Amino acid sequence: MPLDYLISALVTLLVVVDPVGLAPIFIGITHDLPTAARRRIAVRSTIIAGVILAGTALAGNWLLHELSITLPAFRIAGGLLLFAVASEMVFGVRIERQSKQAEDALEEHVRNVAAFPLAIPLMAGPGAITATLLLAGQAGGQPLMLGVLLGVVVLVVAVCLAVFLVAGRIDRLLGITGNVVLSRLLGVILAALAVQFVIDGVRAVWVG
Repeated sequence: MPLDYLISALVTLLVVVDPVGLAPIFIGITHDLPTAARRRIAVRSTIIAGVILAGTALAGNWLLHELSITLPAFRIAGGLLLFAVASEMVFGVRIERQSKQAEDALEEHVRNVAAFPLAIPLMAGPGAITATLLLAGQAGGQPLMLGVLLGVVVLVVAVCLAVFLVAGRIDRLLGITGNVVLSRLLGVILAALAVQFVIDGVRAVWVG
C-alpha cells in the first residue's frame, strides 16, 4: 500500500539520516563562518545529498540486476549494515565518529565542506544509501512507489536544510543531554527496522 510504504520510507530515512543529530556537527564545522556562508553551505549540502539518494533510488534495481544480486540477499546485508549503524547510535559511537570526520575535514582545510563531510558521508552515507536501495527494491519498479520514495528523499533533505538553518537554536534547546537521549532513541527504532529488513529477506529466501 502506498500509505504504508510512505510511512516506512519516511521513518527509515529520517532515522538513518538523523537530521537533528547532524545539527551539532553542522555547528562545529561552520562555527567560524558568517551567517550567509553557513546558509549557502546548508543549501548546497542538502542538494548534493538529495541528488545522491535520488540517483540511488532510481538506479538501485538496475544496479542489483547488473551485479546479479538478489533483492532478498541485499535486504539481509542491508539490514545487517543498518543494525551496525543503529548500534553505533545507541552506544554513542556514531557521534564520536562523525565528530572525528568533521575535525579531519577542518584540519585538512577541505575547500567545500558542503560536499564533505556534510553531504558525504554524514547525510548520504552508507546507511542512507543502503536504506534507499532497500526501499527502491520494495517499490518493485512501480512508478507510483518510486515517486513516493523520491518525494520522501526530497522531504528528508528539506528537513535537514531546515535543521541546519536553525541549528543554533536547536542546539541550545536540546542541550547535551537532549541530543544524547534523542540519538539513543532513534538508534533503537533503527535497530528494530533493520531486524525487520533481515526477517523479510530470510522469509523471501525461505519461500523462494
